[in-house]
Amino acid sequence: MISTVVWGTGNVGRAAIRAVDAHPALALAAVLVADGAKVGRDAGELAGLERRLGVAATDDVASVLAAGPRAVVYAASGELRPDDALADIGRALRAGAVVVSPSVYGLYDVRNAPPEIRDPLLEAVSAGGGSLFVSGVDPGWANDTLPLLVSGLGSRIDVVRCQEIFDYSTYEQEDSVRELVGMGRPMDHQPLMLVEGVPTMVWGGQIRMMARALGVEVDEIRETLQRRALETTVTTATMGEFEAGTQGAVRFEVQGMVDGRARIVIEHVTRIHPSCAPDWPVPPDGGAGAHRVIIEGRPRIEVTVEATDEGGNRSAGGNATAVGRLVNAIDWLTEAKPGLYDALDVPLRPAAGRLGRT
Repeated sequence: MISTVVWGTGNVGRAAIRAVDAHPALALAAVLVADGAKVGRDAGELAGLERRLGVAATDDVASVLAAGPRAVVYAASGELRPDDALADIGRALRAGAVVVSPSVYGLYDVRNAPPEIRDPLLEAVSAGGGSLFVSGVDPGWANDTLPLLVSGLGSRIDVVRCQEIFDYSTYEQEDSVRELVGMGRPMDHQPLMLVEGVPTMVWGGQIRMMARALGVEVDEIRETLQRRALETTVTTATMGEFEAGTQGAVRFEVQGMVDGRARIVIEHVTRIHPSCAPDWPVPPDGGAGAHRVIIEGRPRIEVTVEATDEGGNRSAGGNATAVGRLVNAIDWLTEAKPGLYDALDVPLRPAAGRLGRT
């Protein structure tokens, strides 16, 4: 059994505990938390399971890493604390652990990661013998593994388009929704996620990875952006009120240009309420969220993935699929040489040993 630590118990960490518990090759060794109120609580309770797992949460990082876990699922947020997240991941690598994480956007495409991010981690790998794989949903499997798999079903490929279409009121991370994305903020407010160049920083690696797999060169990466205001004040179940006239929907594209045409496109359509921008794309079933791949060519192919978890929540379902991709890679990574890996390196394999397992 591969001793595995889950570091963080938020939206992603809860799902990670459940995924580690379900995996027949992994054993939950420890759960690390930053919130003192969670210290001492059982991992099963923190994960929303109906049973105890016999692992009490702790905030003693040094002791947990000193015990020499073989793997760490780093689920602590990196959006608002990227330097701290990198430092934590480096500590785990120096302890010799295989680390999987969705938390640092700059590492999704490790071959092109900035030297100031990549080099310290390579040093940590060299010192400790660990490995790192960073992935998620979007960015993540929805714009690397899935579109590349589907492209293999076509004869002629003209455009690969990946879409995330989501109602962000289902996303239980209010700081990110209001501050990073700008929902509920005045239309003249500049949210960090929508600053020119930031979408390319986050999703450009996915464009480059798809291009590499498809055997083409990207001439440049372009961005488009549209924003819509709420026409009426709306109240959401998870985040309260969003006033009329404030930002209620965002639509942007990150476009990989090949020979002057947008051939590889990642598109986001994000709303805080379905009443805003109803003319923009919606999930095929009209629900709260979906990830789609559209292959323009011959034949034209559309694939839609809708995932739910934690009482039917689609944001929670998306988090669970990100965790599944990462946790299910741990046993492969433990057999691979130490290093930094991306989605083209790490295979997506069947869930062997888990069919019908409770």
